[in-house]
Amino acid sequence: MKIPLFKIYSDKKDIEAVTKVIRAKEDWAIGQNIKRLEELLAEYVGTKHAVLFNSGTSALHALMIASGIGLNNEVILPSFTFIATANAPLFVGAKPVFAEIESETYGLDPGDVERKITKNTRAIMPVHYGGGPCKIRELAHIAKKHNVLLIEDAAESLGAKIGGKRVGTFGDAAMFSFCAPKVITTGEGGAIVTNSTRLYEKLMLVRSHGRQESENYFATSSYMDYVELGYNFRMSNITAALGISQLKKIDKIIRMRQGNAKYLTEKLSSLKEISLPLPPKGYTHIFQMYTVRVGGGELTRNRLKKYLNQRGVMAKVYFPPIHLTSFYRKRFGYKENDLATTERLSGEVLTLPMYPTITRHEMDYTASQIERFFREKKRKKLSNKSFS
Repeated sequence: MKIPLFKIYSDKKDIEAVTKVIRAKEDWAIGQNIKRLEELLAEYVGTKHAVLFNSGTSALHALMIASGIGLNNEVILPSFTFIATANAPLFVGAKPVFAEIESETYGLDPGDVERKITKNTRAIMPVHYGGGPCKIRELAHIAKKHNVLLIEDAAESLGAKIGGKRVGTFGDAAMFSFCAPKVITTGEGGAIVTNSTRLYEKLMLVRSHGRQESENYFATSSYMDYVELGYNFRMSNITAALGISQLKKIDKIIRMRQGNAKYLTEKLSSLKEISLPLPPKGYTHIFQMYTVRVGGGELTRNRLKKYLNQRGVMAKVYFPPIHLTSFYRKRFGYKENDLATTERLSGEVLTLPMYPTITRHEMDYTASQIERFFREKKRKKLSNKSFS
């Protein structure tokens, strides 16, 4: 592709941070960078605790365990998300229950969430889509009303805010991802943030084989007891060093993304055929993704995607509905129109290239190709009418 969907932002400091750990020839797995990144992340988000993991998926899995979610429990979540969100309850024997999304933020529809609550509901797990907050305040009210957990899947939205309050601080806990396309990245990686000391201590056990660790396991001969069933979900010290370097420039990266998104929005604003990502008043969007909605439905959207891809512009659908994947159809018997709003919106969305170093020339080219597509579409329609 001439213009990829994303490019990772990095500089010499990232290379220096990783090189320093490698040259030390020790503490590659467990080391001080892990604790330091956890401290910096908790401080940035505004929570008491942060726990690092080797992926966002591992982080969600661990959080399910630490929260006591298991058999006969239900977790309400959207079908419009990456599949790890829905899989996490299944990892512990719980059931994902899909609720509809709303069209303003692509987050869970609070009204449908309330309708889906049963005596078995243990948690609500909304997604902050593409760098923008969902209607988390309304969802927090519902969770409190029904005395269920509120777990924020904020994988894509580190740094997003409502007013002065960052996502990740509205619920009982939240997950962030550091996978390659995210605002800051360690290649793979994730974290849970929480104000609960009980959850924090449980997460620390689950992350590292259920082992009570008072010091670096690889740098001591002391015995450490295994008190729970756990996993190897640890982030490496090398990866954490990169995370520290990336986090130190997150505000700069967000400003660059927001400036680019503003420019692309201006370039596309005259097109009536697409709806642009305009966050609600008071919502701070960080534009981890730049997603538009294409009028005319799924057929037109798919044709536009193909048109752009053929001309060197990477465009991708984030996300096809989870409930219509082969696995979820077989497991739960889902079919078309089970989530009509989600399916309609998913059939209209298209994510365009957006990253800190995207150039105005690249955005001009992207916009011009979208405009050209709709001009050609209109011309063909008029030609067909004339012929008939």
